[in-house]
Amino acid sequence: MGRLVVHGAAVTCSFGQGGPVPLTVLREDATAQGGPIATVADAVPLVNIPSFGVCVSPENPAVNATLESLGVLTPQPCVPVVSGPWEPGSPTVLVAGVPALTDASMCGCVWEGEITIVTAGQVATEVAG
Repeated sequence: MGRLVVHGAAVTCSFGQGGPVPLTVLREDATAQGGPIATVADAVPLVNIPSFGVCVSPENPAVNATLESLGVLTPQPCVPVVSGPWEPGSPTVLVAGVPALTDASMCGCVWEGEITIVTAGQVATEVAG
């Protein structure tokens, strides 16, 4: 069982240094505890998933450039580059035909970061997945 994720849920990246940031859900056609329910498609960088402050991934070309030129890893501004939708999503709850996002879901950044959900934004609605 997992909790449905709603607008304002806290998400984090394994290479982001800005701490948890709020997930943005623009659609309001389905809600849980008053918040719009997120789906696996709510993975658009800088629309749904904001910057995590600075990035420290050596796979990020901007970070790697400082490592190569200065000999030391220097954090650079984070611009998430999401590699696909959130996975796995709920197998039992669909929003407009798309699996709902649960707090067990995750998505990846092409710079090898793992974006995960810290808090679902609500605590009452649990679903399979």
